[in-house]
Amino acid sequence: MFISSAFAQTAPAAAGGDLQSSFMNMLPLLLMFVVLYFVMIRPQMRKQKEHQAMVSALAKGDEVVTAGGILGKVTKLGDDFLGLEIANGVEVQIQRNAVMQVLPKGSIK
Repeated sequence: MFISSAFAQTAPAAAGGDLQSSFMNMLPLLLMFVVLYFVMIRPQMRKQKEHQAMVSALAKGDEVVTAGGILGKVTKLGDDFLGLEIANGVEVQIQRNAVMQVLPKGSIK
């Protein structure tokens, strides 16, 4: 009276396993990856390559902005580090990769 009868369901038919249906099932995933590559991965790789070229082209006297927002003039160059004069007589050492932007000459007064 309180419990209704339960009926067993038959198992669904197994997938045919043919190549075309499995490819059609994977097609949305492949399309999402292609869109992800062109929208996110490729522009990031290009930006990283431009940053590496800018960092390797640094020279003494360049005025730069660091990742922390510090403005200064390059005074010493090393392989991994550079000297940055942030005020008269005040020089700090930073990593080359911390340079985010090279400013036009005369930007820092």
